Amino acid sequence: MTERPTPLKAWDEMSRGNARFVAGDPRHPRQDVERRHELAHTQTPRAVLFGCSDSRLAAEIIFDKGLGDLFVVRNAGQVVSDSAIASLEYAVAMLDVSLVVVLAHDECGAVRAAIDSTAPDAEELPPHIWRLIAKIVPAVRRVLRATPGATPATLDAEIVGREHLRNTVDDLLESSKLISDAVAAGRLGIVGANYRLDEGTAVAHVTVGLDD
Repeated sequence: MTERPTPLKAWDEMSRGNARFVAGDPRHPRQDVERRHELAHTQTPRAVLFGCSDSRLAAEIIFDKGLGDLFVVRNAGQVVSDSAIASLEYAVAMLDVSLVVVLAHDECGAVRAAIDSTAPDAEELPPHIWRLIAKIVPAVRRVLRATPGATPATLDAEIVGREHLRNTVDDLLESSKLISDAVAAGRLGIVGANYRLDEGTAVAHVTVGLDD
């Protein structure tokens, strides 16, 4: 059985894979027929990734991982929801992952939609889209208050995205006793990272429980 990594080691493995991707030298590990057969009846992922659904955030590619390495949960804007929390809790409680990576990115359409929705002349959004991006709006309003003279039209979406990333990590800890208890016990770490689309880098902005 594969040894369970510490949260810090799990993030180090993710970081090394991302560095290979950035350098244009990915190994494409554990993507062969043997690995497929090995995983037919079991899985032991090293981490769970909760990220945006954006087509440019293919988790296994940008972290140079293979089949069975990551348990992936995604929605537009990596917005905390009941289904997302349930999926993350499953990975922590049933699959015994060591790490939760919350992955945001620049040029996020959900973040931009949340910013635009706060403009006085904003058009009404379809109800399901509004309910999704409504959880990003507090980050928009916080950045607006902290930026003298800013308007929704001039607001830096990347700054809003990082604020929303921090909110997402806090929301996960507040909404899930299972996850917060695992962090408190030292069994789980959380990294909030931002992915740069052009560079390919995933940079940690928030870390919780990564001390060895």
